[in-house]
Amino acid sequence: MKDEAKDIATQPTEAQAGPEGEAATKTVANKTPAKKKRVRSSKAKGTDANAALEARIGHSFADPNLLMQAITHVSALKSGRKRGDSYQRLEFLGDHVLGLVVSDMLYHAFPNADEGELSKRLAELVRKESCADVAKSLGLLDDIKLGSVGSSADARLRKSVLGDICEAVIGAIFLDGGHAAAAEFVKRNWTERMHKPRRPLRDPKTVLQEWAQGKGLPTPVYREVERTGPHHDPQFRVAVDLPGLAPAEGIGGSKRAAEKVAASVMIEREGVGGGNDG
Repeated sequence: MKDEAKDIATQPTEAQAGPEGEAATKTVANKTPAKKKRVRSSKAKGTDANAALEARIGHSFADPNLLMQAITHVSALKSGRKRGDSYQRLEFLGDHVLGLVVSDMLYHAFPNADEGELSKRLAELVRKESCADVAKSLGLLDDIKLGSVGSSADARLRKSVLGDICEAVIGAIFLDGGHAAAAEFVKRNWTERMHKPRRPLRDPKTVLQEWAQGKGLPTPVYREVERTGPHHDPQFRVAVDLPGLAPAEGIGGSKRAAEKVAASVMIEREGVGGGNDG
């Protein structure tokens, strides 16, 4: 009996049955060092940033390098890399893709417009300022990759290349997903702008005068109806008259501004083409 007890006592036991055994197990477990939280790698963070950028753009890139190239300024290139690794070549391609897609959009949206009006509308929609507006709406300003420059220079540079970056993104989408993908991006971001241009395509007074001449009518006559407000900040109400038509009125901070508004009112009322909304 003595020997048996000795043998049992000398057996190593990691955990015994019953409440005491559970306590022992817990004690061992508590001594185990806590696992350190894994720090996310910069690569993982970069992947998340790319996904967020793609979501804003509305295109998932099969080749993410194209997107990175589209938002990389020449100043951010490491020594030995070519300028072609920046956005510049993609901007060249995107500029022409944008022109083609917008031309097609205009052709179908304005069936009664002649080539002159279509050209003016196209020039307005593809100008750098319009592209920069699209880039801002997509939040691309902070995504641009620049080299080491001062903070003030950084801000100025980002704003100056916004339009170029937008065209480069279009070029990248075209290479990655083809014409259909690029056209979808352009239509999504330019359709509303196409129907609501930022600025008049032509001076409304000129449009109204040419229309009147085409109808055999005399030159429109503008007359001041009322002037209100203080001397330093006047408001003018002006009417435009054409024989056989009801007068149209406009209000502005100057006579010329009020005349333009009056002409625009008559243009819209009479359905004259070539004005703000053609």
